[in-house]
Amino acid sequence: MASWLPETLFEIVGQGPAPSKDYYQLLVTRSQVIFRWWKISLRSEYRSTKPGEAKESHEEFLENSHLQVQIALIFGARILDYVFNLCEGKFDFLEQLSDNLLLNIISYLNLEDIARLSQTSRRFAQLCMSDELWEKVVQSACDTITPDMRALAKDIGWRQMFFTNKLQLQRQLRKRKQRQESQGNSKF
Repeated sequence: MASWLPETLFEIVGQGPAPSKDYYQLLVTRSQVIFRWWKISLRSEYRSTKPGEAKESHEEFLENSHLQVQIALIFGARILDYVFNLCEGKFDFLEQLSDNLLLNIISYLNLEDIARLSQTSRRFAQLCMSDELWEKVVQSACDTITPDMRALAKDIGWRQMFFTNKLQLQRQLRKRKQRQESQGNSKF
């Protein structure tokens, strides 16, 4: 397994399906799958139940259908598939990259690719809509960014500024400047 990977590859917590109030944790490390549970019940026979834990190597987990069924019931089939992939050494290396690094990479994509990437996951949707990304895109598309343009981008957002045509931007900059001047004159 790649040594630069963090010790904890994946972690999720959740409550069992209704009517259960039991609490569960699934932790996948470089070498183990750890499944923990806490019974929460008002019934007298469960009050003294202690928390439980099952630790298995990746290979053991891949063979343990009972634990796999429990994980699918509690966390869903997608999580079970993801854990399977981790145990088989199939890592989503993009998930390991920081948001800043991903934003730098995304800023080099063309607009159609950014639109497609935004549809792949919740994380990429947030990154592709972020002001930080669109500030980078505007900076790469423009020769200079004036302080007035920065102020306007702060008001309307960098993405909106990128998709607004030049005439509209010039009009908005002029209106903004006039508003500032009239506010400045009204103070005296």
